[in-house]
Amino acid sequence: MRNRAFVLTVLLLAGCSKAPGDHGEPTAPGVDVTAAPGVAFTYRYGFRLPAGRIAAVQEAHAAACERLGIARCRITAMRYTRSEDNDISALLGFSLAPDLARTFGRDGIRGVEAAEGMLLDSEITGEDAGAKIDQLAQARDAAVADRAAIDARSNATTREARAELERQRASATGSERDAAAAIAEQRAALAATPVTFEYRSGEAIRGFDPASPFTRAADLSLASARWTIGTALALFGLALPPLLLVLLVLLGLWAWRRARRFLPGQVAPAT
Repeated sequence: MRNRAFVLTVLLLAGCSKAPGDHGEPTAPGVDVTAAPGVAFTYRYGFRLPAGRIAAVQEAHAAACERLGIARCRITAMRYTRSEDNDISALLGFSLAPDLARTFGRDGIRGVEAAEGMLLDSEITGEDAGAKIDQLAQARDAAVADRAAIDARSNATTREARAELERQRASATGSERDAAAAIAEQRAALAATPVTFEYRSGEAIRGFDPASPFTRAADLSLASARWTIGTALALFGLALPPLLLVLLVLLGLWAWRRARRFLPGQVAPAT
């Protein structure tokens, strides 16, 4: 119940909070699909949050996608990993309608900030699918024209020449088929935009620049303390079996000396 309540709180805060940058904080740039028609974009965001909040925020982002419906948003990947040092890394992959990708990313950032997290990095890459479609369409049309010319010539040739024309016709048909498949692939890339959210555990200190010396010193001190404690425990674990063996040997010698006093032929010392 507590997790569900926290998820609802994150979603409400994400919907009601102001856009990043209203309080003077730097924001990540975005690109509208209307500014680059025919370009297939890919969005990636990297977040840092307290370890205990990652699962709830990840669930909130997944729920936001589900509310949009499978026609506009699909979850394509999910990962949640906890290391031996209790460091957590997670991932969510989405396939979004292109006109929703930028807004979805901004809402995702607000949800992370509402959970006391922060945006570490963002990346937007694009591929000119429109230009590729034009090139592939020209190649397809050329293959269709070649096939039509071969069909016209095949009726007025000898049997030997017709065999060569059939080979050329098969090659033209294959080129036409490959071009059509590539065009379909590029159109699919334009119809859906991949968006990836990556989560890492860590503290986002409010009121300080994350790159400040104080934050860096605190992170180094915490990492050093964890390494020291972990090393000490590892050394203790390595030394414990030999110490137990020595203790058992000493206990055995002591028990043997005590038992010798009661063996036959042993003379008690004179008093």
